[in-house]
Amino acid sequence: MSCLAVLIASGLAAGCAVGPNYHRPAVVTPPAFRDLNESPQTQTASYADLPWWQVFQDPKLQDLIRIALKQNFDVQIATERINEARAQVTVTRSSLFPQIQSNAAFNGGKENLEQSRYNFLLLTTDAAFQLDLFGKLRRATEASRAQLLATEDARQTVILTLVSDVASNYFALLQLDLQLQITQDTVKTQEDSVRLTKLRVKHGVATKLDVLQAQQVLDTANAQIPDLERQIAQEEDAISILLGNYPQAVPRGLPLIEQSLPPEVPPGLPSSLIERRPDIREAEHTLVAANAEVGVAKAQFFPQISLTGAGGGA
Repeated sequence: MSCLAVLIASGLAAGCAVGPNYHRPAVVTPPAFRDLNESPQTQTASYADLPWWQVFQDPKLQDLIRIALKQNFDVQIATERINEARAQVTVTRSSLFPQIQSNAAFNGGKENLEQSRYNFLLLTTDAAFQLDLFGKLRRATEASRAQLLATEDARQTVILTLVSDVASNYFALLQLDLQLQITQDTVKTQEDSVRLTKLRVKHGVATKLDVLQAQQVLDTANAQIPDLERQIAQEEDAISILLGNYPQAVPRGLPLIEQSLPPEVPPGLPSSLIERRPDIREAEHTLVAANAEVGVAKAQFFPQISLTGAGGGA
């Protein structure tokens, strides 16, 4: 019995885990920034650190982003993948603990010959415990946790991409609205110009060529209106798709000329800011998981020791 206890304790103890431990690869960065005569004032603060509701001040745009985060199918898929990865971590980690299975069977009846009744109850329990002497299960758990972190970063990437896409399409829509308004004002101005030119021709001040030139400018402006309306409808459809809705009109907030401009990106930002990008963090967590899978594969070359037991009663 003492030998069995020692063997179990050795399996639970932090034994040797085969395979390489993860170390972040060394990245050689240039000592100075290119095309900068003076050493820049580097800063660690980033405009991307602000929440999106502080970046975009337009209330209508904020409502659109909230709807997109709630109804967008890509965000929902990324969220469910996180739940899947979290469940996979639980499944993988459960291999570190004893596996117990119980069965019960009952049989009863009456014999025809002796006219006697009988009841038969059978209870059995099986237990198995795999000793993780070479770290196979621990490496597998490490890989599952890294995959979970990578999945969470992937969801953050989807959210950042979604917010930026909604904002970009919204500002493009406002720009088209402004162009349409300018074109419509141009049409009104040119209509007045054509009438004035015709009046001048009537009084012998201008020629018919002047009328034709003014009419050409008017026709050119009129021809731009349907194309701008088509582009506006396309932008509205694109925003509706991002929001998970059928194509429909998109409400506007502040006009383009009243939107607050983002601050300029200062030169000399340190390269450590790149580590804040969720897609780069996702790639690193994927690398951690692949590194742990190497240990799982190497542990397959060693013996797998399991303790089993069974008991029951009838």
